[in-house]
Amino acid sequence: ELRQTLLRRQADFENYRKRIEKERFEDSRRATARVIEGLIPVIDGFEHALAAHREAEYDNYRKGFELIYRQLLDSVTKLGVERIDPAGKSFDPHLHQAVDRAETTDREDGAILQVFQPGYVFHGRVLRPAMVRVAVHPNPASKKAVN
Repeated sequence: ELRQTLLRRQADFENYRKRIEKERFEDSRRATARVIEGLIPVIDGFEHALAAHREAEYDNYRKGFELIYRQLLDSVTKLGVERIDPAGKSFDPHLHQAVDRAETTDREDGAILQVFQPGYVFHGRVLRPAMVRVAVHPNPASKKAVN
């Protein structure tokens, strides 16, 4: 009976050790996600700055900004961040936030027509959904009501 108690305590300790290790890993991942969430507006700022000044007189600054921007993107990518850039894909409410919709018959219902802001995913967790314009087919009933 003493042997059984010892084996049971040993198994309990091993389970405790594994649980603590898993919790430590998850805490680390949550902390990393918080840091990355803080970096997303910085990435947006770089993108806006790079899109704003295309004049030749800003070429040297632009090259420097592009280098820093790429380094920042490489760093967050190495941590496990994936960019959501859904242009031309179908709307997914888990990954995208529809901030506008446009009636059209040229594209299938729910197709993403424009990406206003890319989204970011970190190990399966959406840090920020992509902000998009979605195609919707006109509703024939609403056209009859207007006429």
